[in-house]
Amino acid sequence: MTVSPDPWPAGVPAWADITVTDLGPTQRFYGGLLGWQLSVGGPETGGYVTATAGGHVVAGLRVADVPQAAGWCVYLATDDVAAAVARAVEAGATVVAGPSTVLHLCRTALLADPTGALVGLWESGTHTGWELTDAPGAFVWAEQMSHDPAAARRFYTALFGYEQQDMSAPDFTYTSLAVGGTPAVGIGGYGPGAGDVPAAWTWYVAVEDADAVAPRVAELGGEVVSGPEDTPYGRMLLVRGPAGEVLALLQTPDDDLVA
Repeated sequence: MTVSPDPWPAGVPAWADITVTDLGPTQRFYGGLLGWQLSVGGPETGGYVTATAGGHVVAGLRVADVPQAAGWCVYLATDDVAAAVARAVEAGATVVAGPSTVLHLCRTALLADPTGALVGLWESGTHTGWELTDAPGAFVWAEQMSHDPAAARRFYTALFGYEQQDMSAPDFTYTSLAVGGTPAVGIGGYGPGAGDVPAAWTWYVAVEDADAVAPRVAELGGEVVSGPEDTPYGRMLLVRGPAGEVLALLQTPDDDLVA
């Protein structure tokens, strides 16, 4: 478990949020599945909803009148969002939104990377992103998957200067990108059976017991896409929430996860 009030280092995932048109089903789903407590911000925040786990901020939800593509947006930390946007555009990204200043809280931007995956940038103000990681209900990992992992790897390494570790195997392409020697994110390639699945970022949320969580997914209005299954990093399942969003739930080994 990591509890941090400080800004996350550049290139490290700092936040994730989602935009939905109906908060009710989303609140019931994540509250029941992950134990999140949701609080609605004041008018100055546009009604932005903050999720907490164990009293610590872990994610955000935005309510919009106009339907948007369902999906969690993963934000990577940066010390200077404007400079990061400029580097990203030079490396082949398209600016979708921003840079924008959100009160005194943060500055953000939304990009489409060269493979088409949406990714956010997060420059901390008084809001430094999630306060808790590697604990039940909190962030534990994030990865970008596409049909062109080489292009994705080049882009993100140009953006943040990551150190690369090739973890590929036969019929499996994957690179771990590290900051200061610590793994930060993963870049992977879809297998031959993936079809036309679009490039996307997925974030992993820690759970205490993947097998106990799995049957509750449908009860709470979601769907189990795959798993639970054992992986080298723990027992994982991929789920789809009530707005169509996908996220991964990971039960890490007991010595890695502290409740």
